[in-house]
Amino acid sequence: MRIITGLLKGRNLPTPKVADVRPTTDRVKEGIFSVIESRRFIRNCSVLELFAGSGNLGFEALSRGAKSVLFVDHDLHCIEHIEKMAKKFDLVSQVRTARLDVMHFLQGPAVPYDIILADPPYTYENVEQMMELVTGSDWLKEGGWFILEHNKYHDFTQHDLFLLEKEYGRTLVSFFKGAR
Repeated sequence: MRIITGLLKGRNLPTPKVADVRPTTDRVKEGIFSVIESRRFIRNCSVLELFAGSGNLGFEALSRGAKSVLFVDHDLHCIEHIEKMAKKFDLVSQVRTARLDVMHFLQGPAVPYDIILADPPYTYENVEQMMELVTGSDWLKEGGWFILEHNKYHDFTQHDLFLLEKEYGRTLVSFFKGAR
């Protein structure tokens, strides 16, 4: 994987050696950030990346000018990898990590973010509950966005906060606005 544009453009971002990490492809990542940049700003935004894995989406956000990213993943190897890459990219002051199950994390005290990115495993059983926790509480700032990667077996187009959906092969990306 590579960083597509911005401060870290062209830098390699390896995938941690963990069996269940499925990094967002460059094509999907470029599509996500094209939508963000065409409809809102990312510069100086606070970002939360759920199911962070390699940190692919969060590091792209930082490269494009995000103020900070909190990476959440349950796997110690993923968290260690993200912390190592933050040092390598000289972004330690902008990166925080939390080694927690995402549902556990979201049931804790909500801190509002400008953008929340989530790329759960396609077989993740709690995707609807996770989405409701994010959109139904104070996790998003006013005007904030929740961006969810999922497969075609989930349809969120009728959700009250749904903005748009983009299709990239078997990957769908749904965009939601904050409730406030």
